[in-house]
Amino acid sequence: MSYKIIGKYIKDLKFNIPNPKVFFLLSKDISNYKINIDINSIQVKQNIIEVLTSLSLTPNNNNFEKIETKIIYSTIVEINSEKTLKEEMEKIILIKVPNEIYSELRQIFVFLFENSGFKDVKINETIDFEKLYKMKKTQ
Repeated sequence: MSYKIIGKYIKDLKFNIPNPKVFFLLSKDISNYKINIDINSIQVKQNIIEVLTSLSLTPNNNNFEKIETKIIYSTIVEINSEKTLKEEMEKIILIKVPNEIYSELRQIFVFLFENSGFKDVKINETIDFEKLYKMKKTQ
């Protein structure tokens, strides 16, 4: 079964640094945050699916003022088969599409931080979406 990406865009973007104090704390305490990736999908038409990949920073604990960052990247995918097995569809949505778009999504996220004065934000250049998929399947 094959698929084709027919469109990509930023569906939602939130980048909020509430005040200078949080800005300076974040510069020192970026390690108090972790990167979260979430993938969802919506069927748009018969063979068209919207894959929503979100990337966000969340604090490890909530006992301090925090920044709010989240980007939702929409990828519109055309499935080139009438009969698609559920597992094949899951692999397209959760492995193949994220693998193709992750570098663009990461680049946008890093761009936001770098242009807001944060040069030390470390976000993995690659993610093993297949490994994440298998881990999820075993849970």
